[in-house]
Amino acid sequence: MTEDQGIFIGKGEQPVYLLPRLANRHGLIAGATGTGKTVSLQILAEDFSRRGVPVFMADVKGDLSGISQAGKEHPKLMERATTIGLEDYRFESFPVVFWDLFGDQGHRVRATVSEMGPLLLARLLGLNDTQEGVLYAVFKMADDQGMLLLDLKDLRALLVFAGENAKELRLEYGNMSSASIGAIQRRLLVLEEEGAEQFLGEPALDLFDFMRNGANGYGNINILAADKLMQTPKLYATFLLWLLSELFEELPEIGDPEQPRLVFFFDEAHLLFDDAPDALVDKIEQVVRLIRSKGVGVYFVTQNPLDIPDAILGQLGNRIQHALRAFTPRDQKAVRAAADTFRANPAFKAADAIKELGVGEALVSTLGGKGTPGIVERTLVRPPASRLGPATRAERDAVIAQSLLGKRYDKTVDSRSAYEMLKERAEKAAAVEQQEAASESRAGAQKKTTRSRGSNRQGVMEAMVKSVARSVGSSLGRRIARGILGSFLKG
Repeated sequence: MTEDQGIFIGKGEQPVYLLPRLANRHGLIAGATGTGKTVSLQILAEDFSRRGVPVFMADVKGDLSGISQAGKEHPKLMERATTIGLEDYRFESFPVVFWDLFGDQGHRVRATVSEMGPLLLARLLGLNDTQEGVLYAVFKMADDQGMLLLDLKDLRALLVFAGENAKELRLEYGNMSSASIGAIQRRLLVLEEEGAEQFLGEPALDLFDFMRNGANGYGNINILAADKLMQTPKLYATFLLWLLSELFEELPEIGDPEQPRLVFFFDEAHLLFDDAPDALVDKIEQVVRLIRSKGVGVYFVTQNPLDIPDAILGQLGNRIQHALRAFTPRDQKAVRAAADTFRANPAFKAADAIKELGVGEALVSTLGGKGTPGIVERTLVRPPASRLGPATRAERDAVIAQSLLGKRYDKTVDSRSAYEMLKERAEKAAAVEQQEAASESRAGAQKKTTRSRGSNRQGVMEAMVKSVARSVGSSLGRRIARGILGSFLKG
């Protein structure tokens, strides 16, 4: 095997390679549970890393953390290496950065509410069209007033204001009914219970920290601990989609590079499309279609290729198809659909082979030199160089301790943003009201005239200030206050 042939995937009738310069044309790794998808993902990540290409992947089952540790000799691994002619097979570890939304198994990873945006946040909250419109209005109001939406307490404070001043705001921002605002607030409370409060805030992730190199010039393999995150599938899918969207927005166009700048593996990809509105699916399709020109390869990992919409499936040029079961009509349809996407090999029928594949065996089709799909090969997938199975907790902690990113991400920051700004103005408004009350007791009738004129001059922002002042004393306000104290204590 020579390096310029590409990434060695395995061997069928002939060796099968993935060309690095076409790796940004995206890919699919599919197959039933237990058929070897994790190993295929692992060997691709290893070879990309060797070539200095950073990788991002979500570790849904906890198995992928073993990439940080060198593998050990095992009869089955050595037999596979001999069978496929892998003469230079050796064991090695790879530079890994562990991430975790909850901060337990890796560096904390966060996004601000503003970065998440109303479209993704509405999907995460499961809002209907009317409620989504209210959310858009609140985001617009924050932009108009120059108020940062960093965390959930910022968003709650603006929702309180919008609800109490809906009449004054209606002409500029449209109708914002108390029922819609109340529904959004309730969904936010549920989201908070699911752990989103730990994700939405600062310090926000700098995406270029995903694109660093480690020892020996190897690309860092960024592994997101997702075993706990998978308990809230919408949060998992929304977070990964946010990452993909941010990469699309921030990275410059570079055309077709000799190899990708970053490879993004999206495990349990069906969660991205479950119950997704058409507008969101269109957005995903647009991002996948255009992000390759920014040097990012996206690889969807799923059990069933039917989980991926046709418009997106058609853009995935490099495919590794492990065994599928054909017990139900839908399973049989999936087998036919997967077989029909391959360029036929006269040596076998793809539809039959998909049902017969053993563990660690796959039908593989990669793009050829001119960007055309290669003939599908029934392939024995190469064994990995890193450990099969998870790292121990002590091994994971040692990797985390050596990382230089802990100083940046492991402590919560509570910057001055919408809630703090409104709270400051509320305190000033309360002081003014106290002064007016004192003046009222002294001036009598003159006070009434003064207050009447003052109330006529009260604008929308003064209404906001007094609204927040009232909310600080309400049960919602007390919850927000506890959130602030909690941040200080954690810091």
